[in-house]
Amino acid sequence: MDLMERFLTFAEQSPTAFHAAAHLAEMLRGNGYEELKETDPWLVDAGGKYYVVRNDAAVIAFAVPETGFASFRIVAAHGDSPAFKLKEKFEDRNDSYVRVNVEKYGGMIMSTWLDRPLSVAGRLAVREGDSVVSRLVNLDRDALLIPNMPIHFNREINTGYNFDAQRDMMALYGEGSAAGGLMREIAEAAGTEPENVLGHDLFLYSRQSGSVWGADDAFFSCGRIDDLECAFAAVTAMIRSTPRDAVNICAVFDNEEVGSGSRQGADSGFLYDVLTRAGFALGASDGEIRAAIAGSYMVSADNAHAVHPNHPEKYDAQNRVYMNKGIVIKHNASLKYTTDAMASAKFTLICEKAGVPVQHFANRSDIAGGSTLGHISGTHVSVECVDIGLAQLAMHSVCETAGTKDLPMLVKALEALWS
Repeated sequence: MDLMERFLTFAEQSPTAFHAAAHLAEMLRGNGYEELKETDPWLVDAGGKYYVVRNDAAVIAFAVPETGFASFRIVAAHGDSPAFKLKEKFEDRNDSYVRVNVEKYGGMIMSTWLDRPLSVAGRLAVREGDSVVSRLVNLDRDALLIPNMPIHFNREINTGYNFDAQRDMMALYGEGSAAGGLMREIAEAAGTEPENVLGHDLFLYSRQSGSVWGADDAFFSCGRIDDLECAFAAVTAMIRSTPRDAVNICAVFDNEEVGSGSRQGADSGFLYDVLTRAGFALGASDGEIRAAIAGSYMVSADNAHAVHPNHPEKYDAQNRVYMNKGIVIKHNASLKYTTDAMASAKFTLICEKAGVPVQHFANRSDIAGGSTLGHISGTHVSVECVDIGLAQLAMHSVCETAGTKDLPMLVKALEALWS
């Protein structure tokens, strides 16, 4: 199976950040990485390979060189994507219909979620005796749908209709007789009874399979390309790399799409905790760890906006990027992207040595952009950082599109960074 096929399989098997974290941990474990628990003492050896999972949703892996280390080389991505999250009490029923009440997670393009079969996946908090355990769950069947209003009753649908997340995005599950059925299905899929489910983090997702398409198979489309593509590339490169004089770090955070303000997000102490605990376990002093952090380098990998073929006027004339043309270095004068001249130049040299082209992106000056991991994590771990990504179309749609040539280029560049 080639790299693109493996990514499409990974994306299909990762309908939520919980599933993405589990599959990335499985990749690491299958390649000799040992799991460390945050609640246990850490025993870390020179030449060792380790990973840590926080709250089932974020993973940080690190590989230690055989002889000492002077710094950390960090790559960060995120495993969450915009979706609809089921409310704690999600069933809405009457004599005719059973609907599912949801709320927005992140800034999705809501219209793309309508009129397509959807399923449910996420995490359950399950009672086992006197304890509560976490269980991943995925219905993995077409179970719900959010129906559009027919144009006969909504004449504004093609002229700028404003979707209401509460009124328009309720998902249809069944007829009135199906009351209680969805929770029974979810519990059964997790191997438990509904009364044992004490809490849940459940999301809707599209089961549409990924596809490679276009002239010369130039493009591929699937859900959650932002940012599973960078997360998959980072872990793949990590597995293929051997550290030399730095500790290699690969961090895949959760909750980037809603501001990263969680204990498993980039705006937490997770990365700093791993750096310091790994350093202490290797016998470094506090001063030596701080010196290593000061000399470190970070790549914040989160996808970028390719020029839209129908709306090129939305993009800066000189700083626009395209799919299949190489890795995108992202710039912003207000430091929503942390890239500065030195960080950009160093990453450019890494890519040159790897034989990988780079592109440069900046928004039009009259269009506001978003921020990403480097900007947020830098408030906790202050290191030199470059913000990068791969060019894609339809970011935050339920089905996104990117270039088939770019994924292997990112893996190659990150291998060069780490090896």
